[in-house]
Amino acid sequence: MSLTGTPFFATAVALTVTAVALPLALWGKVRGPAALRLAARGSMVVFAQATAVLLVFVAVNRDMNFYASWGDLLGTGKYVTAAPDLGPDGLGGKKAEEVKAAPKVRQEFQPVEGLGGRVRKTELDGKVSGVKGDVMVWLPPQYDDPAYKDRTFPVVELIPGIPGTGKSWFQGLKAHEVLEPLMKQGKVQPFVLVSPRAMLLGNADTGCANIPGKVNADSWFSVDVRKMVTDNFRVSGEARSWGVAGYSAGAYCAAKLAILHPDRYGAAVSLSGYNDPGQEPSSLVAQDPELRRTHNLKAVLQAAPAPPPVALWMSGAEQDGYLSGMDLKALAKEPTTVHAEKVTGGHNLESWSKQLPQTFDWLSKTVKAP
Repeated sequence: MSLTGTPFFATAVALTVTAVALPLALWGKVRGPAALRLAARGSMVVFAQATAVLLVFVAVNRDMNFYASWGDLLGTGKYVTAAPDLGPDGLGGKKAEEVKAAPKVRQEFQPVEGLGGRVRKTELDGKVSGVKGDVMVWLPPQYDDPAYKDRTFPVVELIPGIPGTGKSWFQGLKAHEVLEPLMKQGKVQPFVLVSPRAMLLGNADTGCANIPGKVNADSWFSVDVRKMVTDNFRVSGEARSWGVAGYSAGAYCAAKLAILHPDRYGAAVSLSGYNDPGQEPSSLVAQDPELRRTHNLKAVLQAAPAPPPVALWMSGAEQDGYLSGMDLKALAKEPTTVHAEKVTGGHNLESWSKQLPQTFDWLSKTVKAP
C-alpha cells in the first residue's frame, strides 16, 4: 500500500472514525474490576489520539510530499549503488569534455499523478555518481509551441529540503502553477525545471557532498542529472544557462553547488538557507568536524582558486537565511555577486512559494537564455 496513495489515506480516515466511535459506543459498557475498566478506556483514548496523529501526518504528507515512499519514511530506500572517490571536481578523473562526449543518456518519462501532464518523471542511473534515483522535469508552455521549435531553453535545477522529494517543489511549493502564467505573460523566462531526488541515504542530509564510501551527491546533482537533461531536452550545457535553487537544506546545497562549480551553474537561489551545515541536525557533513569546517559556505567561497563568476540570491528572515547571505556578501569579490533579501514569513513551503515570482524574475535577468 503506497504511503501517498488513496487506499492508505482512506484506511487512516476509517481508523480515525472507528477510534472516535468506539468510546462513544463502549465507554459506559466496559465491565470488570476498576483497573481493567481504566485500562480499557485508556486504550480507547490512546487509540483515538494515535489515529488522529496518523491521519494528520498522512494528509499533510500527501499535500506536501515530504516522504514519497515507505522507504523514504523508514530510511530503508536504496539509492546509492557505489560511492568511489571521484576527486575534487567530482568527475572521477575524467575531463568535462569526456563526460559530455560520453554516449547519450536516453530516458523514458512518465506523467506524475496529480501534477498534470507537463511534469514528468524518470528513473536515472547515474553512471558517474553511483546514485540511482528519480528525477522530475517540467517543461515550460513554450517548449511545445511550434514558434519555439528551434529554441534552446535555460534550466533551473530545484533541490528540496530534508525531508523532501523532487515532488515537493511541484506539489508543496506549486512552482509550476506559480510560474506558468508568468512565463505565458513574458514576465519570467521560460525555464525548464528539474527536480532530482535529494534523500539518497535514508533520512540523512547529504549536504550535496561527495563523501567517498558513502555517497556522491554533488556528482549526482551537478554531473549526472545535468548530462541527462542536456541529452534529452532542448537545453544548453553552458553554465550561464543553468541556475540552481533550493529551500532550507536544499538552499545550502544550491549555493554550494554554484560556488564550487561555476563551470556548471551561473546562478543560485537560496531560500532560508545557511552557511554552516551543522544547522541541519541530520547532516552527514556536520558529523565530521573537519568536513563541517571545510563545507561551511564561507570557507568554500574563500577556498575557491579565484572568485567564481556566479550570482547568488539569498533570502529569508533575519536569523533564517538573511544574515547568512550578508556574511557571504561581505566575503564576495568580483565577479561573485551576492544579493541578500530580508523577508517576512516562516520557515515553510507557503513562505518560499510566495517568493518564487521575485526570485525567478531575478533568475530571468541573471541566467542567460542560450
